[in-house]
Amino acid sequence: MAGGSREHGRSVTSKVLSILGAFDTAHPQLSLTDLARRSGLPLSTAHRLVSELERWQALSRAPDGRLRVGLRLWELGQLAPGRLRELAHPWLQELFVTTGENVHLAVRDGLEVLYVDKVHGRHAVPIVSRTGGRLPMHPTGVGKALLAHEPDWFVKSYLARKLERPTAHTITEPGRLARELAGVRSQGYALTYEEMTLGSCSAAAPILVDGRAVAALGVVLSSRRARELTRLVEPLLSATAGISKACASPPAAGYGP
Repeated sequence: MAGGSREHGRSVTSKVLSILGAFDTAHPQLSLTDLARRSGLPLSTAHRLVSELERWQALSRAPDGRLRVGLRLWELGQLAPGRLRELAHPWLQELFVTTGENVHLAVRDGLEVLYVDKVHGRHAVPIVSRTGGRLPMHPTGVGKALLAHEPDWFVKSYLARKLERPTAHTITEPGRLARELAGVRSQGYALTYEEMTLGSCSAAAPILVDGRAVAALGVVLSSRRARELTRLVEPLLSATAGISKACASPPAAGYGP
């Protein structure tokens, strides 16, 4: 990357990372002006660095001229450690075939869940999660399954926050949510009813390795069929048990998505 000058004490590397970090699931495409604003860079600096990133194929242009992440970054992303995803994916496929419903795999990243894999069909209910996307923990099935198995200090800290309320059905009262998490730990799975998105409900279970929840597996279906949710629990638990066993087998170094 050309250029060694600094603006406001920021290195070129910092500026490039701020440009790439301006994209997220809510902003997959940005105009140059919006990109400069979100990255905190002068428009002239953003223009210069974007031109270099385009030449390197780290960024590309949509048909309307807006910028988006390029294929070169996608290619590099495939080189990231992915043992968990590789081990879990066949089980996601099997669970999808068994249930016919959308299936996704998530890990905790800070105070959110990060979706690392997904298997879905054209006829299953549309869901808000997407691979590489993030959502709050408490309104999602996978988030509850993970949060329920975190240490007490983490759960108390999480519940002490002002909790997001995506729908009127989202549980945000600390005491009520704490009781629900205790139930998730006891029964081994979580159920949600229109807490993240109106029109959908979910069942999710943690993937436990040496007593630690390294990820969670979830199944989503239409809330019109909420009574069928409990039938998904058995195949869901079978899948998480299979993934847990696979993860516990050598090599045991890391479970990065």
